[in-house]
Amino acid sequence: MYEQIASNRRRTVLLILGAFLLVGAVGYALGLLWASGPAGLVIALAIAAVMTIGSYRYGDRVVLASARARAVAPEEQPRLHNVVEGLSIAAGIPKPRVYVIPERAPNAFATGRNPEHSSIAVTEGLLETMNRVELEGVVGHELAHVVDRDILVGTVVATLAGAVVLMSEFFMRSWWWDGFRGRRGSNRGGGGAEAIVFAIGLVLLILAPIFAQIIRFSVSRQREYLADAQGAMLTRYPPGLASALRKIGAASGVPMRAANNATAHLWLNQPSRLEGDRMGSLERLFSTHPPIEERIRRLEEM
Repeated sequence: MYEQIASNRRRTVLLILGAFLLVGAVGYALGLLWASGPAGLVIALAIAAVMTIGSYRYGDRVVLASARARAVAPEEQPRLHNVVEGLSIAAGIPKPRVYVIPERAPNAFATGRNPEHSSIAVTEGLLETMNRVELEGVVGHELAHVVDRDILVGTVVATLAGAVVLMSEFFMRSWWWDGFRGRRGSNRGGGGAEAIVFAIGLVLLILAPIFAQIIRFSVSRQREYLADAQGAMLTRYPPGLASALRKIGAASGVPMRAANNATAHLWLNQPSRLEGDRMGSLERLFSTHPPIEERIRRLEEM
């Protein structure tokens, strides 16, 4: 397991570097489009740096606000606070802030840039559905994300991936409105170069968003397996989390108003906005989470 932790951390560094390279590639192509050369690359990397710093400082607030999470005092949710406090002591980290989300679907997530600035949010449906052992399994999973700084990594990678998508789309929109023909007319003899730049932009438009999503999914899926294992070790009872995942899987058709593509990878299980929704093979392929059945199987083998 510790070898897997080290491997995942090395992979994370490579994935973040890959995201930066994608941002730089799209920015360089924008520089070619506007005949500004390397300036596009510099601007793209500057944007990526600003977005990364912003997500580091304020990403958790944005995520909690988007989920309509509400901070709760120990008097309101004594069982939840007691579980979070006990497992935090076991993990050797400060107790995270505790939030409740007004959703029927059982689910949860953790956010924050480090253990000293972290929060755990659970839905009302989770509190109503889980017994104490199952709730401990869920909280243990989320605390594992806090300990490993997974949420910060996920937020930064998602931000950079979003930057890639936006800039590649801007590239093609610029070509569409400013016009391949207009540029060729104003720069005679540059038709071949213009065609090459257009081809680069077209390739980036198609491939960059795909690679960005692959980077995002790679970080999310591997870390879910690892958080399951670490959370089970923290509670010393893998069947607790396995039972919680069964209940969550059985309720996967309950829609979540707080669900969106930007934050899907943060939740304990893939959220859905559609009543009775079940993932098909293609949806499963592009899911930010591994199959819940496989997660349960791995826990049962511990």
